[in-house]
Amino acid sequence: MAQFFSDVAAIIADYHGYLLKGVGYTMLISLVGTVAGLVIGLLTGVIRTAPESRNGFLRGLHRAVKGIIAAYVEVFRGTPMMVQAMVIYWGYAFASGGATLPLIPSGMFIVSINTGAYMAEIVRGGIISIDRGQTEGALSIGMSHPQTMLHVIIPQVMRNILPSVSNEFVINIKDTSVLNVIGVTELYYFAGIIKRQNFQSFQTYLVVCVIYFILTFTVTRLLRLAEKKLSGSENYVICGSQSDPEAEIRVPQEERHG
Repeated sequence: MAQFFSDVAAIIADYHGYLLKGVGYTMLISLVGTVAGLVIGLLTGVIRTAPESRNGFLRGLHRAVKGIIAAYVEVFRGTPMMVQAMVIYWGYAFASGGATLPLIPSGMFIVSINTGAYMAEIVRGGIISIDRGQTEGALSIGMSHPQTMLHVIIPQVMRNILPSVSNEFVINIKDTSVLNVIGVTELYYFAGIIKRQNFQSFQTYLVVCVIYFILTFTVTRLLRLAEKKLSGSENYVICGSQSDPEAEIRVPQEERHG
């Protein structure tokens, strides 16, 4: 047992450069992928919930775009990200006559469009959950649909879907490991390099497993803290309420005698 812990310590000491580099790329890809996926989800959510135009051409265009979005969501939610990575990366090489995309940008793109498919449904559900009366009220005072979404609906949606967005971020940290199939140098890829150099598979992957756990545990706690801050205080003081006689605005003594 002492030898085992000695081997683990040696891996951390000898290959900490590889491990830190892998952590950096893993966090970069997962963060960019989550943010870009959220942007995709917000755009698709606004488009899918927009009212149909009275103009025949615009109405047809809107339906066509909604159909494309629906197909995109179904395809990317219904296939593994590992397969998507292979199809996109090697599909580009096939179409371009052998030229390949840069690996790190490729990883970001793949994670982004995969996350976007899930975010599209999360955002759509968040928009639907907002009371319809708020949209009708905003439209009644002259706001357009984009203005209503931007100033009234989306701020509430973001607060409601934050736990789901946080969950997608944590999932992306773990799922970046599948990008090693196209050679993206994330944490799992470097684990393979270390294993082939020291021939200690179990010890190497145990270290990497602990690192993944530390990353996801830390991110989860930080995001829960952010959710708690956004939720505000659980206790509220109502000032000037006409229905609660105890909730009155207290005027300082010197102001009463003016």
